[in-house]
Amino acid sequence: MVNLEWYRTFKAVYQTGSLTAASKVLFISQPNVSQHLSALEAHVGKQLFERKPRLVPTDHGKLFYTQLVEPLEKLEQLETNFSAMCHEQQFPTIRLGTVKEIFHSVLLPRLKAFPANIITSFGLTKDLLIKLGNGELDFVIATQRTERKDIIFEPILTESFVIAGSTSLNTKKFHSLVQKKELEKAEEWLLQQPWLAYSTDLAIIRRFWLTNFKKRAAIHPRFVIPDMNTILQALETIDGLTVAADYLVRGLQKEGKIKMIWKGETATTNVIYLAYDKTKTTARQVELIKFLFI
Repeated sequence: MVNLEWYRTFKAVYQTGSLTAASKVLFISQPNVSQHLSALEAHVGKQLFERKPRLVPTDHGKLFYTQLVEPLEKLEQLETNFSAMCHEQQFPTIRLGTVKEIFHSVLLPRLKAFPANIITSFGLTKDLLIKLGNGELDFVIATQRTERKDIIFEPILTESFVIAGSTSLNTKKFHSLVQKKELEKAEEWLLQQPWLAYSTDLAIIRRFWLTNFKKRAAIHPRFVIPDMNTILQALETIDGLTVAADYLVRGLQKEGKIKMIWKGETATTNVIYLAYDKTKTTARQVELIKFLFI
């Protein structure tokens, strides 16, 4: 009789490409992974992987995976849902990873009505996705997606980037140049201003510049602060400019603390994703997290 864990091991090895990575996903030792795989190959009578520096599925392995993965995932989902139903509390606990700015501006205002407990982890998307893959998180609000086969990425928000600045800055000349479509002179005006940036690589600013000026930004920021909310707060007292997501700027602009200066000739946008492993989360948990974005 085939051990179901052999199938789980085969799926993990196929998706990760190595015994070591599969052992981390399954929380078992590498020798156990190798033993499961050898036992399954002996049972089916075919070699499922070529043993190279990275395990490469044979044609038999590929065929076996296509026939196995759907029924196995359905069984795993049934197991997850049944376990959740048996242990579900009045307020279930969800482990959520996100960048701090999205939590503060998008999720925080909706927490009061959220019918679940949340354990939040802040960090960069790439680091949070590693924790998600290791089973340390249930969901990640991701600012970018990867090509991992085991992770679902659902678009939940599109952010648009704008130039924001201090209310004390006189921007009449800039807006006049933009209105006249004199973008080269408008760029010169921007470059003469002091800038605050999220990182030294100017990732957000560089993207805005490429979209609207078709070249890299020749900016040497006066202050580099790795927290966008802190940058926007700094603009309340420091003359300068930055590029930030529009939803971060709107509230402070309404309060008269900073101002939105330019959305660009062409919108600079980025898609935000809800990332999760569908075999380890229930439909109910997914619905709960999406509630925070309604």
